[in-house]
Parts: sequence; C-alpha cells; structure tokens
Amino acid sequence: MNLLHVDSGILGTSSVSRRLSAAAVAQWRERYPETNIVYRDLVSDPIDHLTGDLLVVQRVDAGQHSTAMRHALAVSETVLDEFMAADVVVIGAPMYNFGIPSQLKAWIDRLAVAGKTFRYTEKGPLGLAGGKTVIVASLRGGFYGADSPLNAIDHQEKYLSTIFGFFGITDIRFLRAEGVNVSAEQRQKAIAGAERKIGQLLAA
Repeated sequence: MNLLHVDSGILGTSSVSRRLSAAAVAQWRERYPETNIVYRDLVSDPIDHLTGDLLVVQRVDAGQHSTAMRHALAVSETVLDEFMAADVVVIGAPMYNFGIPSQLKAWIDRLAVAGKTFRYTEKGPLGLAGGKTVIVASLRGGFYGADSPLNAIDHQEKYLSTIFGFFGITDIRFLRAEGVNVSAEQRQKAIAGAERKIGQLLAA
C-alpha cells in the first residue's frame, strides 16, 4: 500500500494542519506498518505555478523544449506519478482567505491532466483516478460548516471535494479543526477534538 503525505501550511512547526496531517499518517502507519510513505512539502519544496509553457509543452516537439520547459515537465511527471501511485493521500490543507494555499493549488494544477486523472466524453468528464482515499487535515480560523452563515464562502473544503471528485475519487474524508483563531480555549478544544477523531476517521 502506498500513502502520499502532502503539507501546504506555511507556519512551519506552528501549523495546526501539519500537526493533524502528521498525526493521521502516524496512526495510519501504526494500523498498516507495511505502508510505503512518500512525503511532499509544498512550502519547503514549492512547485511553480502553472505557466503557458507548461500548457503547450505537449504540443511542442521535444527537440524544441527550453530548459525551463524540460524542468517544468519533469516536475509535473514526478508529482503526477506520486499521486497516481498512491492508494491513500493525506493532505494538510489550511484555509487561507476562504480558499486553499496557493502552494496547494499549484500542486493540484499539475494533477489535473486530461487523459491522466480525467477525460472528456460525450456525456461529460470522467474521472480516471478513482479507488483512492483522500484524507484532508482541514484547519480554519473561523467556523464555516454547513450550519454556519459563512458556509457560502467556504472555497477550501468545497473546492477540494469538487476537484478530487472530478478526478473520480469518492472516498474523501475531512479531519477538521475550526475556530482556532477565535480564542486560545477554542483553539485547544478544536485541535484536541480533531485528534480524538483520527482513529474513527481512518476506520471509516
């Protein structure tokens, strides 16, 4: 079994999403010690944002590829191979300004490749990366759940559910800590509550 662990929180050791994603991976390893784990830190080793060169590189003769194009293509292939090889993907994904970190978006842009993770058909798009489990360690400063008046501006969990669903993945689980910026008490309560739910989430 292969597990891909991805972090995108920019606060280093202070990052709650990193703390939760690491805890989830540690418990997964305890349950399934034979798991092969690949780790990718999108902050310490960032992926460049999508460029025009990358979009057209497949239509350009390999002999005409610039050094930058060859590098971008190599990074894309590596990132996509890691994702496609994974049976389980654990993602540390905090909410920044109602959305996901730009570093995480850059990674996802390298996964959204027609013919690899999805394809278009006469009946609409068809996901090609099904069969995986995606576990998202979701960190939010406020409250954005279904019963919150701020739910409409949640472009973090909703986007992640949409894009991975677009890839054909139906098993998407959220390990959520909300309201961590409301107060010190709420921060500790949210983190402790999320950590208690890890075992149940992994067994789902």
